[in-house]
Amino acid sequence: MPRVSHIAEGMQTVLTTIANAIGREIGFIQRERKLNGSGYAQTLVLGWFGTPSATLEEWCQTAACLGIEITPQRLDDSLSLQASELMIKILESGVEKVITKDPVSIPLLQRFNGVDIQDRSTITLPDELKEIWKGGGGSSPQKTSSSVKRQVQLDLRSGTLVGPILQHGREHDRNSPLDNQTLPSGALRLTDLGYFSLERFSELNDDGVYWLTRVKSQCDFYTDNGKRWDLAEFLKLNNVDTIDFPIFWGKKHRIPCRLLAVRVPDYVVNYRIRKIRDYAQKKGVTPSQKTLFLAGWTVMATNAPHELMSLKEAQIFLRARWQIELLFKLWKKYGTVDKSRSSQPWRILTEVSAKLLGMIIQHWIFLTSCWQYPDRSLMKASTLVRKHATSIAFAFAIGTMERLIEAIEMIQQCLSRCRLNKRKKRSNSYQLLLGIEEP
Repeated sequence: MPRVSHIAEGMQTVLTTIANAIGREIGFIQRERKLNGSGYAQTLVLGWFGTPSATLEEWCQTAACLGIEITPQRLDDSLSLQASELMIKILESGVEKVITKDPVSIPLLQRFNGVDIQDRSTITLPDELKEIWKGGGGSSPQKTSSSVKRQVQLDLRSGTLVGPILQHGREHDRNSPLDNQTLPSGALRLTDLGYFSLERFSELNDDGVYWLTRVKSQCDFYTDNGKRWDLAEFLKLNNVDTIDFPIFWGKKHRIPCRLLAVRVPDYVVNYRIRKIRDYAQKKGVTPSQKTLFLAGWTVMATNAPHELMSLKEAQIFLRARWQIELLFKLWKKYGTVDKSRSSQPWRILTEVSAKLLGMIIQHWIFLTSCWQYPDRSLMKASTLVRKHATSIAFAFAIGTMERLIEAIEMIQQCLSRCRLNKRKKRSNSYQLLLGIEEP
């Protein structure tokens, strides 16, 4: 577990030392001595962190806790292009400071030298920001011409968070800076189909890194006798409910791996087909019979040997991948990183960076306590940490490391109570990872 002093040092460095240095570098608020780079960053980050929908008056209250006197009008006027540049640079410095802990005690996870989930989430921005962050086009509020992707990597064993790294919304996931990151030999990489790349899988094989992915419907593969197979034809031929079969993937790469397939219940099939038909109707196309047939299966591929990952365990890992979706949900629902009270472009862009930095700091605090529990509830933990935003602000105002450590230790004592209840139906992910079966 990371020491509380390590977390406090990271917060102090990012929100004080680095924030002041960046403020001086870009010439931020040169005539306002009291509101320097660190005071401004602490006001925004802790103000939004404690109250995600904070008003200007509530920001000023946070500033007062930090020993800064400022009017709502002055604070509103400061939300400019320069402010957004300041907060983005501070966010980038926070991302660079990676904090980790000892692996959580889940035997299934400990088989691997890291269980790294990589994913992204997109935030739409006002069209006025399209020259800074390019989106996918469109004019509706849901799909503007400006958007930003947050690329994130999370290690389920240690809680190590890499990112969020910001990327143009129109960029393909395979162009993510994280996709080229070197993983340690013996680690397991979990991604969705957006990162699907046979070339990348081949590279991971060469590096001794294990991977697990869902399979694209159009992917063909080869058996050891060199015969090429269409996925749907292969599943139809093998009239069974589960398949675990050695294959070679890709005409060029011939990657040795295992094809894993599980027939799903009828209610899942019906749900998937409804989604397929709804999507096809929106696009004005007709879904193929192959696509409808494959809705009856969950198909995966992995290079992990059976002794490290059985078919059933692969299903558990596939479900565990949704832990990063829960992290995004946490940031959206409780951190409201994709919402703003304002329609002013520079304020929105500043707000995105400040809120994301708050989510990084929140995750660091999680690592001091509740991450060690397999049954942790990050939703409960987030609610608790936000209640202590004022205590953290007072600690920064006093300016001593000892006071900041005391504030984090107080939060740490409470986080141990943030636990999930066991489910009698549809087990939680931690119950599946621990092998706690449903009754």
